[in-house]
Amino acid sequence: MGNISAYIILIIAVILGTASNGFAKGAQGFTLLIPSIITAVTIVGCMFTLSLVMKTIPVGITYASFAGLCILATTIVGIYKFKQIPDLYTILGLVLIIAGVLIVNLLGKAN
Repeated sequence: MGNISAYIILIIAVILGTASNGFAKGAQGFTLLIPSIITAVTIVGCMFTLSLVMKTIPVGITYASFAGLCILATTIVGIYKFKQIPDLYTILGLVLIIAGVLIVNLLGKAN
C-alpha cells in the first residue's frame, strides 16, 4: 500500500473514530442498545483501519495524526450535534493540535 492509500484509510479511521465518539455519547453509558451497538462496531472498524495504516506509516505518526484529527472532528460533532460551543482556550488548544499534526506529518522523519 502506498502513502496516499494509507492516508485515505487513515481518514476512514478518523471518520469511524469520530462516529464512535458521537454514538458513545448518545448511548448514555451503554444503556441504549442501538447506539451502543453502533459504537462497538465503529470502534472495531476504526481499530481495523488503523492497523492497516500502520503497515505503511509508522505507529507514532499514525496515532498522532489519528488522535489529533479525531479530537478536532469530535469537537465539530459536539458543536453541531450536542450544541457544545468551545471557549477561547479550547479553540487555542485545537489550533495547537492541528499544528502538531501538520508538523508530525510534514516535517517528521520517523522510520
